[in-house]
Amino acid sequence: MPVDRLVCLGLSHRTAPVALRQQLGALAPAVDQCPAVQELAQLSTCYRVELYAHFAPNVPNARATLAEMLAAAHDVDRQALADHLYVFAGDEAARHLCRVACGLDSLVLGEAEILGQVAAAVESAADAGIAGPVLRLLFQSAVRAGRRARTETAIGASPATASSMGLALAREALGDLRGRRVLVVGLGQVGLQALKVLRSQGVAEIAVANRSRPRAEEVAATAGGRAFGLDELREALSWADAVVTATAAQDPVVVHADVAAALAERPDRPLVLVDLAVPRDVDPAAGRLPGVRLFDVDDLRGGLDAAAAARAREVPRVETIVAEETARFSRRCRELDVEPFVSDLRRHADAIRERELERTLRHLGDVDPATERHLRHLSESLVNKLLHEPTARLREKASEGEADELLPAFRELFGLAQRGS
Repeated sequence: MPVDRLVCLGLSHRTAPVALRQQLGALAPAVDQCPAVQELAQLSTCYRVELYAHFAPNVPNARATLAEMLAAAHDVDRQALADHLYVFAGDEAARHLCRVACGLDSLVLGEAEILGQVAAAVESAADAGIAGPVLRLLFQSAVRAGRRARTETAIGASPATASSMGLALAREALGDLRGRRVLVVGLGQVGLQALKVLRSQGVAEIAVANRSRPRAEEVAATAGGRAFGLDELREALSWADAVVTATAAQDPVVVHADVAAALAERPDRPLVLVDLAVPRDVDPAAGRLPGVRLFDVDDLRGGLDAAAAARAREVPRVETIVAEETARFSRRCRELDVEPFVSDLRRHADAIRERELERTLRHLGDVDPATERHLRHLSESLVNKLLHEPTARLREKASEGEADELLPAFRELFGLAQRGS
């Protein structure tokens, strides 16, 4: 069955360091030419990279095969990859993606952005011609689960992202941020989310810092703020009251010496540092300086606000939705087993219909266009109505896992050759 040939391999903030996630950041191109793989889709976010693959029938050890291909393609030690990789297959892969779309597997419980990223992932794969019916059905099921979770439960109440929760911690330390200066370091997805939150909250004095200063200037112009390069970070720290960092650097970009020098230039103003990066952007020693308050990803995981606790209470209801949509996907996926037969049957029936219609029209002689249209419509309607009941029943049997026994008999009854024969 199609669902049995579905595999998900992934790395996330829970299982792997940023360096490894970056090294394997583009998974699909590594295996998209493999003949054993029929369909592919990749889901990449700030905190995860996952590959969904649907294999051809009778591929032994599909999980191991996929992992070995990835390790070889990215020059990663197979065992080192296995230590960080999580693998799901069949229904469990569908359940995992539904949980992801619902925000149950996010750094911040119930975050909203992931739903759009799931939808975009399958669209991108479809545009590239590497997603087929199984993965389209899988991702549609996940998106439906995510939408239901946000309309039927309060998992999305007081919506939060890593950036919004980090800024909430800054507000706890400093009070209203509208009268403060806020610096965003790093202009990836999380950094841009932080800017969006700051603008929505009416923060007037915003600055951005980025390794590429032209990129910082471009974003600053849009946000109506100042721009700094990372080589100007000491000056930027001196200017700011709160700093949100979210770069992809492997080593801290906000170091003890720069923070100490910045504090010396503004001794009467406290400095709040919110480090949203994994691995960390801020040297922990900088957080121990007098006048500095440092928050990091572990503080976000603690669920420090009441909204997070409220969302957590919705998890059982969301898990019920996940179970329902996973079961629905499994049923629909089993129905795909009979689609080749249904297509063959309809082509066969349509060919007969066309032959008989043409014979009838020749027999009638000179038929006006309106009459021909009515006859054509009648023939199409008869075929559709005659085929509707048996194909609907067959799909129903397929959803119950009983199609394997029926398909050979159906093909024989309708005079259709077995596929591949």
